[in-house]
Amino acid sequence: MTDTLPYAEVIGDPITHSKSPLIHNFWLKALDIEAEYRKTHVTPDGLAAYFLQRRADPDWLGCNVTLPHKIAVMDYTDDPGGVRARIGAMNTIASETGGPLIGTNTDAGGFLQPLLRDKWKGQSAVLIGAGGAARAILFALSSLGVADLTVMARDAIKGQALFDRAGLKGRVIGMTDPLPACDLLVNSTSLGMVGQPVLDLDLTPLPASATVYDIVYAPLETDLLKAARARGLKTLDGLEMLIGQAALAFDIFFDAQAPRELDEQLRALLLAAD
Repeated sequence: MTDTLPYAEVIGDPITHSKSPLIHNFWLKALDIEAEYRKTHVTPDGLAAYFLQRRADPDWLGCNVTLPHKIAVMDYTDDPGGVRARIGAMNTIASETGGPLIGTNTDAGGFLQPLLRDKWKGQSAVLIGAGGAARAILFALSSLGVADLTVMARDAIKGQALFDRAGLKGRVIGMTDPLPACDLLVNSTSLGMVGQPVLDLDLTPLPASATVYDIVYAPLETDLLKAARARGLKTLDGLEMLIGQAALAFDIFFDAQAPRELDEQLRALLLAAD
């Protein structure tokens, strides 16, 4: 690959753990598309300079956005789809050279894909975290009609703000409070990720029919998922949402449908890269 190829990328701080380049470059190769996907370390203080530089680059197609920028990037983007009001976080930004930066969110759709595939029909959910990913996930859960919602957060004010922004009602509990019974438990934080503190929860209150969904994918087998599987609970790992949201972004960047029939090969590649 040369520096003159059209490219998209993922930005974050940190970014070394990102598997997004493996996913997109796998699809680009499978479809014989002459382009590439990179990862770039961008600090919060460097966001403005990053976008100024990229907008002037004729080869740049856009970027995915990961921690901690999903809220901050909204200050630099146009929002024709109303993502700011509906979700309050963006993870995908595209642009034509010199044109406006258009922001959207593929996290919500990516999060939903495995639940829709599995025909999940629960009525209650507990969401751990109140950051950018949590905003998209809460929006996704409300779109499924889940009415009994609880947010578990370190900061109760941020947890309540999550509901207020979405125009939803729900409960906010602390990270050390007992876990309530629910049909779906979702970890939207970085707890359990490599280099981060462990997410230590007592899953005893969960019914045998519950699903535990951890969006952390490094490591793929988090302590939360291990504990859920030890109880015989249904689990969904971080690659589910990662691949799902990447497929939606791939179409935006490269104007092509991701070859999802190759998902098994892709998962094997991602697991081998751990």
